[in-house]
Amino acid sequence: MLHDLMNRQSPSSACVRVRVALRGAVQGVGFRPFVHRLATELGLTGWVNNSPQGVMVEVESRRAVLEQFLNRLQTEKPPSSFIQGLETTWLDATGFSAFEIRASDTQGDKSTLVLSDIATCPDCLRELLDPRNRRFRYPFINCTHCGPRFSIIESLPYDRANTTMKRFAMCPDCQSEYDNPRDRRFHAQPNACPVCGPQVEFWRGGDPEPEVLTGGNEALLLAAAAIRDGKIVAVKGLGGFHLLVDARREDAVRRLRERKQREEKPFALLFPTLAVARQVCIISPLEERLLNSAEAPIVLLSKLPNPNPLIAGAVAPGNPNLGVMLPANPLHHLLLADLGFPVVATSGNLSDEPLCTDELEAAWRLRGIADYFLVHNRPIVRHVDDSIVRVVLDREMVLRRARGYAPLPVQLRIADDGPRNESLVSLVAKTDNRQPKPRVVLAVGAHLKNAVALAVGGNVFLSQHIGDLETVPAENAFRRVIADFQKLYDVQPETIVADLHPDYLSTRFALEPRPPAPAAPPAGGSKPAAAPPLVLQVQHHIAHVLSCLAENEVPLPALGVAWDGTGYGPDGSVWGGEFFLVTSETVERVASLRTFRLPGSNAAVREPRRAALGMLFEAFGDQAFERRDLPAVAAFSEAELGLLKTMLSRGLNSPKTSSVGRWFDAVASVVNLRQQIHFEGQAAMELEFALAGVVTDDRYELPLITRHALCLLDWAPVMQEIFRDTGQGRPVGEISAKFHNTLAEAVVAVARRFGLARVALSGGCFQNRYLLERTVRRLAAEKFQPYWHQRVPTNDGGIALGQVLAAVRAQTRTRPKAAN
Repeated sequence: MLHDLMNRQSPSSACVRVRVALRGAVQGVGFRPFVHRLATELGLTGWVNNSPQGVMVEVESRRAVLEQFLNRLQTEKPPSSFIQGLETTWLDATGFSAFEIRASDTQGDKSTLVLSDIATCPDCLRELLDPRNRRFRYPFINCTHCGPRFSIIESLPYDRANTTMKRFAMCPDCQSEYDNPRDRRFHAQPNACPVCGPQVEFWRGGDPEPEVLTGGNEALLLAAAAIRDGKIVAVKGLGGFHLLVDARREDAVRRLRERKQREEKPFALLFPTLAVARQVCIISPLEERLLNSAEAPIVLLSKLPNPNPLIAGAVAPGNPNLGVMLPANPLHHLLLADLGFPVVATSGNLSDEPLCTDELEAAWRLRGIADYFLVHNRPIVRHVDDSIVRVVLDREMVLRRARGYAPLPVQLRIADDGPRNESLVSLVAKTDNRQPKPRVVLAVGAHLKNAVALAVGGNVFLSQHIGDLETVPAENAFRRVIADFQKLYDVQPETIVADLHPDYLSTRFALEPRPPAPAAPPAGGSKPAAAPPLVLQVQHHIAHVLSCLAENEVPLPALGVAWDGTGYGPDGSVWGGEFFLVTSETVERVASLRTFRLPGSNAAVREPRRAALGMLFEAFGDQAFERRDLPAVAAFSEAELGLLKTMLSRGLNSPKTSSVGRWFDAVASVVNLRQQIHFEGQAAMELEFALAGVVTDDRYELPLITRHALCLLDWAPVMQEIFRDTGQGRPVGEISAKFHNTLAEAVVAVARRFGLARVALSGGCFQNRYLLERTVRRLAAEKFQPYWHQRVPTNDGGIALGQVLAAVRAQTRTRPKAAN
């Protein structure tokens, strides 16, 4: 009867109202003008506005028309947007007379997603190169489909007044576009033109002051001429400075290496067009799509077989791959169009320092590197490096997450196959049956390739790449990013989670004493006083595994594999070849690589010969030092060998390690590929490169010792066979292939031993394309379900996501246990 009464009171022809709350990447992408156009087309009345939570809409019409509106909201949304949540509330009509775009609401918790910077769209590129257009050759052209977002926003909601564009008052023409719902630049917050917007200048580097030479289009032309002349030009882009130099000129590239103090690490390349890049590299359809995507990352590509004079050998010495990107912003489009050839485009900094973002800071910090500076007066709120991606197993794999990807979140959704069948990762702890309380977790990441994460509600916001925390400027940048994230989302962490390593700068930050929270909220304040944050520490490799599980939404239980170079183990050794059984309640270390010593500790990271000597000593004892026929031993002087013998015999400054990364180093040393390195992972990379052209399923025997609680992979027989193959003159490529195949088979052997269907692969070693592909294929052939990283780095750049999950698990278990 009640149902019939309701139908009589609300017939299908009656006007009703629906309130829609949209959460996700819905600001800065043309969502409000899209809603306006759709509502107008359907004859709806009501309004739309931005809020700190996303986009709010209220519309009135017949129920059937409103249902159509709701369906089309999701199917026809702007291409750069995505909807995380769409909540509807049906209400009585109030009699709206028209549809309008209202002023933004600034009240309430901030939960909308900040969009990453977006590459120049085709429409803006056409206008940029059209002499008849008023924005012809204007290097700051943009619209709602492209341009800066994350690098210029100061606070939410995303309105011009909350960005660095607030200092540029729009001219009448730009204001007209901005106010017109049918214009592509309607509420495009960075909207500007040559009359009213930011401007470029060309400076000559100097000490103490640079010299301003010219501005406008002439600045672009002079910058291109300087690059053509072999000079190094520091160019201010969207998220910071690049150092640009002619990639064809060996002398210019070597000069950049000397000044930047970067001996052999490969440089990234910026090509004018895809066609020019094809003259140098092999490009698959998926790699082409990535190069042309809105994210516009650096894509690792294989070089064509024959050397190409377009690229100097010093760009990527000894490397069969090149890091390639296409212009992602109007300024780069103009420069590369003028040049017509590829340039080195490396980050504007000294090695181990953060990216420069301010022109005066850059003029000082880069004064010994750059000859000239192409700068502009649009402030950059936060540094954002270029992202790095490679294609593995026909899908993208992000190795450095920054421009185009950060700070878009990962949502924590992992189902549990266990009897409780409940989520392990809900960031909501119910204080009673009605009012859930969102938990805020700050994860401070690792020491190398640092990135941090802020978890708010079900979203984990991953920061842009920060880098190695080896210098004071890098540590300062790390602290700025944390403060910036907390300010942007207007939250304070209830939990701070860090690595177990006591000497990581990120861990020290987490453990710093913090002032006690106020006893009561401020007078008139709306927020209660915060309790001091809980600090948790999570073992490095557990964080690796949890990161992979979280990204791939893997049901538990699962086997996790974490292989990398270094991670602090709670037993005092250096872990790096670990297997974990992950259930809803526990994370148990179940297998590992047999340990060996690293003479000199951190020095062994820079010298593969030390890792090899540690293995030799473990296998042969003092006799190892008599094997002068082995390259790893011959690489040391007699005096050095005497000192190392004492260190190893007495265990002085020679920690034990189970690191697969250090095992890669040792093998590279034994086959005499590399005795000392100039950048992280160089020896392992060269061992991978040696595989080129080798096709074999041969492998070494790697026994899995199961008589102890912790199963051990015994590397000694493998090294004996490698010594034999080396002594017999077997090609390095064949030895490398057998070694890689052995490692893949080891994962299969441990998976068989524990019988778990799902296997997650994480850690820096799985940046190795051959190792990852071989392991995935072998697992799949043996009926296991492998998982690996996609949009979260498998290296330490993904650690923060795993730390968040570890913290949440510790807080949601019935009986909390140690996170490590």
